[in-house]
Amino acid sequence: MATAITYTALGGPDVLTLTDIDLPDPGPGEVAVRIEAAGVNPLDHKLRSGLRPSPPITTPRRVGADGAGIVTAVGADVEGLRVGQPVLISGGAGLYASDVVVPAATLTPRPPQVSAAEAAALGIPFGTAYQTLRSLAVGAGDTLLVHGGSGAVGQAVIQFAVLWGARVLATTSDRRADRVRALAATPIAYGEGLVERVRAAAPEGVTVAIDIAGTEEALQASIDLVADRDRIATLVRGADADGLGIRAFMGGSPRPLTAQEQAWRAEAMPVTLHLLAAGRFSVELGPQLPLAEAAEAHRLVESGVDGKVVLLP
Repeated sequence: MATAITYTALGGPDVLTLTDIDLPDPGPGEVAVRIEAAGVNPLDHKLRSGLRPSPPITTPRRVGADGAGIVTAVGADVEGLRVGQPVLISGGAGLYASDVVVPAATLTPRPPQVSAAEAAALGIPFGTAYQTLRSLAVGAGDTLLVHGGSGAVGQAVIQFAVLWGARVLATTSDRRADRVRALAATPIAYGEGLVERVRAAAPEGVTVAIDIAGTEEALQASIDLVADRDRIATLVRGADADGLGIRAFMGGSPRPLTAQEQAWRAEAMPVTLHLLAAGRFSVELGPQLPLAEAAEAHRLVESGVDGKVVLLP
């Protein structure tokens, strides 16, 4: 018998319950995985609370899109995966669980140098960061301003952009400035006078901006600093993007991801795993909790915590 975190009504963290579930055999194109670590994303608590709209709940709803584990069974028509193989799961469903059956297309083989907790931290943050940067064509010669640089997505944005030759400035608190600096970005304090501080730090100008903070200050500063609004993106304030003439990826955006954008998000997983295995990327891990403490994990993420929160079945 497997176990999973479920909920039957929207609400606070306490609606999350550890439940026994039946685990089916994998069908064609599917793989069974024993979960070693499940990443806890802000999207998880937004869906659970109703902050992010979702269909009505008619059966117990599962939680979690990102995880890592060991393949335990392989269905028909699956190639390149074997029993006993360590894998990353990105874009799965219900991964707050001891065992899952998922489409083989959601799996990426995991190098032995990358821990399960590190791999479970990658999916949504690193896929989002990689796709956003590719969509904005960030590269050598760019000066990028990232609003919210010390969070999981922000740290991924910084690392990819630096790797691709861009100069990066990232807004952050004084307390988190050293983390941003360690990733080779210039920390910029948010708050009154932000635009002036950015201009002083980058007199050559800012060519591209990514909002991960979702504040009015972040949106206005981006518009004031970047001449081409097609190179400004928000990951939080999607509903406002069209009115401002900027781009939005998820975060309430009424436009679904294109096939190319989805492909970039998938491409990010093997790229990031290779970089991690080579010691060229960094994942900041936060609290690691037992699966049964999923409610506490959500409280930590909602309140704000340094590093990626991971559940360990």
